[in-house]
This record gives sequence, C-alpha cells and structure tokens, in this order.
Amino acid sequence: MSTATNEPKQPNRPNPLTGVVVATALPYRQDAAAPAGLAVDYDAYADHCRWLVDNGCDGVGPNGSLGEYSSLTDEERRTVARTAIEAVRGRGKVIVGVHGPGSHQAVRWAEYAAEDGADGVLCLPPTMYRANPGEVVAHFEAVAAVGLPVMVYNNPVDTKVDLTPELLGEIAQIENVLAVKEFSGDVRRVLEIKEKAPSLDVISGADDVALESMLMGATGWFAGFPNVFPAESARLFRLATTGRLAEARALYEPLVAAFRWDSRTEFVQAIKLGMEMVGRYGGPCRPPRGPLIPEHRELVTAEMRQAIDFLATETTETTEAAEATVAVADSTRQAV
Repeated sequence: MSTATNEPKQPNRPNPLTGVVVATALPYRQDAAAPAGLAVDYDAYADHCRWLVDNGCDGVGPNGSLGEYSSLTDEERRTVARTAIEAVRGRGKVIVGVHGPGSHQAVRWAEYAAEDGADGVLCLPPTMYRANPGEVVAHFEAVAAVGLPVMVYNNPVDTKVDLTPELLGEIAQIENVLAVKEFSGDVRRVLEIKEKAPSLDVISGADDVALESMLMGATGWFAGFPNVFPAESARLFRLATTGRLAEARALYEPLVAAFRWDSRTEFVQAIKLGMEMVGRYGGPCRPPRGPLIPEHRELVTAEMRQAIDFLATETTETTEAAEATVAVADSTRQAV
C-alpha cells in the first residue's frame, strides 16, 4: 500500500461530479415474463430523468442502490444507464453506478459507462466482501484506470467497509478519483476529509444531513428525495452553497422528517411512495424489497404530507408576495 500525503495529485480541472445529482428511482411495469413479474419501464424512466433536469437538478445517477441495481439483469442494468444518458444528453450530467463484488465486475461496468457516454462513475468498495484497506485501494485503482472521473462511495452501513478520512487520503492519490459520496451520517467528517484528502470534493450522500454537510463545505449532493422534490432540492442546494443560511434552514427544516427515510432500510419504498404522493409514478420494487408494512406506510405518508403541505403554503406565500410587488410597481408607474 502506498503512503498517503496531504498534497493533492489531481489535475487542475473542473470537477464534473459536483452539484445536485439525483440517485434515480426505477419504474417497473407488470410483465409475467420479466424477473419477479416486473419489467423495467424505460420510457417512464427516461421521462423521469428529463423531469429531474427540467426542474433544476444538475444530473442523474442511474444504477445506484435507489435504482435497485442489484436486482437487475446485466442487460437491464446497461440499458438503464444508456436510457439516462440519452434522456439528458447535453442538458445534465450522468454519473453511473458501477458497483460490483470485485474490481473485475466494477471495471466492466465502468468500461460500459465510458463507451455509452457517461460523465463519471459512482463506485462502492467491493460489495460482498469486507475488504481490507489495501484491497479497497486496489479496487478503486482498477476502476479509475478506465479513465472516467470517479466518485468513491462511503456507505459503511451496507458494505461494512468504512472509507475513513485517513483511507480517503490514500485513495485521493489515485488519478481520476475526484470526489467521495459520504454516507456515514457523521457530518464531522466533511472537514476531516478536506484536511486528509484536500483534492477530493465531498458530496453529501444522506439527505437528512444534506444541509449540515453543505454548510461544512460539501460541493455536491448525490440525493434521493429530489426524486420527489427536484426543484425544491435544487433551490436548497443553491441557498446553502451561496451563504443564504436563514432561507436554507427555513426550507430544510419542514422537509427533514421525510428526508430521514433516505437513511433507513426502506428508503427505496419510501421515496417511491413520496413520488406517488406528488403525482409522479413510483410503483413497486423488485425483491428482496417488498411493500412497506402498514406502520411504515402510515408514517411515511404523514411525514411526506407535512413536507407537501409546507411547500404548498410556501408557494402560495411566494406567489402572493410576487403579486403584491407587481401591484406596487403598477401603482407607482400610474402615479408617475
């Protein structure tokens, strides 16, 4: 294992992995011949990707955990990535999930992503094996050698591998590794990562600490609930990253109860239910995910309703304020 230093070794270039990138949920349609009787609805997925970008998000992230990548066939998984790339080409970035049990699988998905025109890749450590630090570094070296910008993904809850700030200091020395999606839930790590791995952009990975992470210097949000609230999430990011803290808090606090579901086991089902509640299609999940139990469904519904009602009130107040401003301007012109 090489010795890490605090000196950045990345080229000076814009990082395409920052901003609000939505970890996209995946719609299915009933089809008895498909796995678990559910076929991927690629047309609906393309429409969803376009809708997210049209509503202010910077890009989309197909084939993440929220996109149920591990429940897809190889053919479906590549087609999902291609569908996203084609849907937002020229208008938004696409960061493709290339997670795999070993580097040979992750490299194959990264090569496909490069061939298909992705802007970058998101990559977990080995997904079915508690790799040691040397194996983790070797895994990311292999993926980064494909040539696309790489966002490494720290999700110690699911992988049992923790990309600590010290380990990220070593990973940051790998060419093409430009960012880390931080999902430990510990916002103290944002500054520590910036100290130990100053060349890496820190991307908030958990929606319920998104604002806290941004205020500490996160330059992106690889997010779940923008599947439900894309325009509002994009606005939250802009407010937080331009120093408008009071406005950011006023928007964030009524939403965070719903956002907490992004860090729970049932996050995919919860976000799909939220999509249904705002008039989008969420639909079912493939196994191993089943439907929400009644208790969870009731709780998600209540917390989503709180967020939706707040946003409806906020929209009404904003519209009324804008109309009042126009009325004053009109009366001023008439007086003149």
